[in-house]
Amino acid sequence: MLRNLTISPELDKEDWDPDVITRMIIIAPGAHVSESEIVNELHMLDLPLTIKNTCYGSMVSGKTKDVFEAIREIRKLDPNHIFTKERGFAPGDPRRCRGHRFGPREGFHQMENEYRLLGDVADALENPRDVKVAVEKPIDVDKFKKIMNECLENNNDR
Repeated sequence: MLRNLTISPELDKEDWDPDVITRMIIIAPGAHVSESEIVNELHMLDLPLTIKNTCYGSMVSGKTKDVFEAIREIRKLDPNHIFTKERGFAPGDPRRCRGHRFGPREGFHQMENEYRLLGDVADALENPRDVKVAVEKPIDVDKFKKIMNECLENNNDR
């Protein structure tokens, strides 16, 4: 297990290119497409990308222009249920790949929590409605001091 703590991978030329990015494509609950459909569509775009099928959708890595073109096309399949998020490492990078780390990668549990919210976000996108947010005014300083002093007196009485 110690070897995972001091890993120094051999990085390819592409790993050093600032124009190469990786995005996670995450499919929300209730989507009308599956992970495999997303990956098939990505391949059919015939763009110079690295595509990896995942349990939450897919990962796409390549030149920024190509990645965002692929995302624009894929989102057309189900715009309210397909979300993307930047990933700092390419698919299979040994510093983050769970196959090399013997367990879930850092950030997986955060993404798992975010995934739970996506169903509500998709619902809000499908059923938009006007929302008015009441702007609360800050409490008057004198009123705050009075409340604070009352609380302090009540604590002293105990």
